[in-house]
Amino acid sequence: MSEEMFPPSQTALLICDLQNDFLHPDGAYGRAGLSNSYIGDLPARLLPYARALSAAGGSIISTHFTLVPDRNGDPMMDPHLKRLRPFLTRGDFAPGSWGQALVDELQPAHFMVEKVAYSAFHMSRLEWLLRKAGIRRVVVSGIVTNGGVSSTVRDAHVREFAPTVLSDGCAAFSAELHETAIAALWPIARVMTVAEAMAELK
Repeated sequence: MSEEMFPPSQTALLICDLQNDFLHPDGAYGRAGLSNSYIGDLPARLLPYARALSAAGGSIISTHFTLVPDRNGDPMMDPHLKRLRPFLTRGDFAPGSWGQALVDELQPAHFMVEKVAYSAFHMSRLEWLLRKAGIRRVVVSGIVTNGGVSSTVRDAHVREFAPTVLSDGCAAFSAELHETAIAALWPIARVMTVAEAMAELK
């Protein structure tokens, strides 16, 4: 992967899906008992870098997994998601809801992008936004490493944005899934820790 450097003004921290319905105890996943410390610790770990990058002129973009309600108010979900997460119900991840929002610790982001699939690029305005904002490098963080994070990093790569993934700035539902996913991204992305990204920024 190229080590070409980009100024903060051409860099965006992409915070994938760190939303109340995923992380907060009262959110959809918390109510279902699906949480762990790997994921819960992410906002505090990412906050210093988000603040530093923003102060240096970089952009903070949050992506928001969204379940669009049908005309009766029930969430429209792919069959595989219904099988994997049968607890998801009316109001979860709904557009504009508390559950869909970025967690308080990381607010405000400069931009938000709704997403309906693993990749933040799929059927969203993310690519349009990055090009309009003059972003050439995306620093990817969030959840889950083996799902939305990996898919988004790969799509950034094929669209010729320079992707960096923060190895300790993303997480999965197990350490093993996380480590395997990070290892698979080495050929297409820079892999850094949050501390290394902070040092590079300085």
